[in-house]
Amino acid sequence: MSSEEKFDAIVVGGGLAGSAAALAMARGGLDVMLVERGKFCGAKNTSGGRLYGHSLEKLVPNFAEEAPIERKITQERLSLMTAGGALSFQYESENLHNLKYPSYSVLRSKFDKWLADKAEEEGVMVATGLLVDELVVEDGKVILADGVNSLLAQKLGMKQELAAKDVAVGVKEVIELGEDVINERFGLRNGEGAAWMIAGDPTGGNLGGGFIYTNKTSLSVGIVTTISDIGRVDVSVPDMVERMKNHPSVAPFVKGGKLAEYSAHLVTEGGLKMMPELVRDGVIVTGDAAAMVVNLGYTVRGMDLAIESGRLAGEAAVMAKKRNDFSAASLSVYKTMLDGSFVMKLMKQYQNLPGLLEDHLIFNDIPKMADEFAGMVYKVEGGNPVALPMIGLSVLANNGGLNGLFGLGKKAWEAM
Repeated sequence: MSSEEKFDAIVVGGGLAGSAAALAMARGGLDVMLVERGKFCGAKNTSGGRLYGHSLEKLVPNFAEEAPIERKITQERLSLMTAGGALSFQYESENLHNLKYPSYSVLRSKFDKWLADKAEEEGVMVATGLLVDELVVEDGKVILADGVNSLLAQKLGMKQELAAKDVAVGVKEVIELGEDVINERFGLRNGEGAAWMIAGDPTGGNLGGGFIYTNKTSLSVGIVTTISDIGRVDVSVPDMVERMKNHPSVAPFVKGGKLAEYSAHLVTEGGLKMMPELVRDGVIVTGDAAAMVVNLGYTVRGMDLAIESGRLAGEAAVMAKKRNDFSAASLSVYKTMLDGSFVMKLMKQYQNLPGLLEDHLIFNDIPKMADEFAGMVYKVEGGNPVALPMIGLSVLANNGGLNGLFGLGKKAWEAM
């Protein structure tokens, strides 16, 4: 790149949001540069591994035919775990096989590079191995997609420093097992995949939970826990992963696996209430940098929000270019489009969810109650039979009674 070369827009961050924005702008006729600090786009991206495909279909129709996906998710699992037990739910149905827009397990290092390559094919200049630590916004236009801890947005005064209660640390291992072993242990056929979310014991009752995603020949296994909770229990973050892998309900699935990758990253947890300023003169913030992540417990939504918001950011820049006006007022069309999209509708619907989780009820009391209830239901020793409603009342009585149940219901309603 020569010192005289000019661009209509520069995207900082080669993750899904950044590449989506760059691709959308290139298709709109803009000269775009995509800057990534890693050796290649995806080199620094280590998040869990599930992509809901609907938002990417708008950019790359039928992307799964060419993208490096691992498996199509056809099996959902959810477990409430105590130290010695787990109440688990498993859902398999033709409904999952026949979705118009399926979800997929992906390895971000491969997948992000593929999407950046798609942008490059459209004319985007991809510059890797470059760290951007300062911005001079004059005639240039910048889209910030530089991840959860967007220091550039902070330096511009668009984003506050992260609060410990609003951000979590995620730790992930990629464990090689082989395709046939995974298929046998999870009851899958080639190309089919499972997503398994776990609450309770893996984090020692801290805010957060565990996850397992089946890749083609490996498992993505990890935990996420809120930073403000670290030190609350006598379990270190790396030990939480070991705790989950050694749990009786998980150990048979990872047995004999070989560690292929170990990584950690930050995850936003605060939802809408921690969302930064999205536009300024010449600047748009998108994806993880804009805190666009929603953790619902049974699933985590981040990648599809990143791609959609990145695409909309790119389209907003194209509109601004046509007007030759990159002021905050002109770029505010980005916020208008976001408000009409599933991104902000989802963020607004669950804006109170983080507050519901702060008392640890879901991570301590609920798994304990589930274990106690299941243990009584399946206990058959020849004594007097007990009706299910009475078992439920007994469990409630041992765990705060109806007041506790009504309190949980009230909080759940407020979270929605």
